[in-house]
Amino acid sequence: MRERLAAVEARIRAAGGTGVDVLAVTKGFGADAIDAAVAAGCRRIGENYAQELIEKLHRRDESVPMPEIHFIGRLQSNKVRSLTGVVDVYESVDRPSLVDAIAKRSPGARVFVQVDTTGEPGKGGCPLGEAESLVAAAGGAGLRVEGLMTVGPTEGGPAAARDGFRAVRALTTQLGLDVCSMGMTDDLEVAVEEGSTQVRVGTALFGWRDAR
Repeated sequence: MRERLAAVEARIRAAGGTGVDVLAVTKGFGADAIDAAVAAGCRRIGENYAQELIEKLHRRDESVPMPEIHFIGRLQSNKVRSLTGVVDVYESVDRPSLVDAIAKRSPGARVFVQVDTTGEPGKGGCPLGEAESLVAAAGGAGLRVEGLMTVGPTEGGPAAARDGFRAVRALTTQLGLDVCSMGMTDDLEVAVEEGSTQVRVGTALFGWRDAR
């Protein structure tokens, strides 16, 4: 795991990145993946599914320090209650109803607004043109909006993500936010080149997972 993390960090440096955080995406793997990531030096882990996250946290080795938990998957408003006190950062805030649910259950929670730059069904995110108003709504509801997040397109290779990443980076700067979370195993170089401050990496750290 340390060697794999070092390889990811080397890719980030080769792309010109400095101070880029690596979020270890442990979805689809057991609780031991969380422990291994922390032991290797990862301070943050990302999970996509509420029930899977809760079950794994109950099974992990309590002698290993608890990482910062980021929820990165599409989140139903009725699942927020089960994640209260578990999730440190909600990265997939993409609609007003979810803002309201988080503000009700976790006042003052740290959040990223997810921006849709692909139009692909199932990926989540608000349209780019609506992101500023959603950031304002989240802040008005008392949430701590720390950044924006986006996911690149499924088809077209890493280069196909560049325009979307560039637009999200520009909006992050315009809104004065600290974090621009974009880039995964296959397209992290493009993301870093376009100004990502956090990449979400699963496959490069843990290998292939079963499809879900």
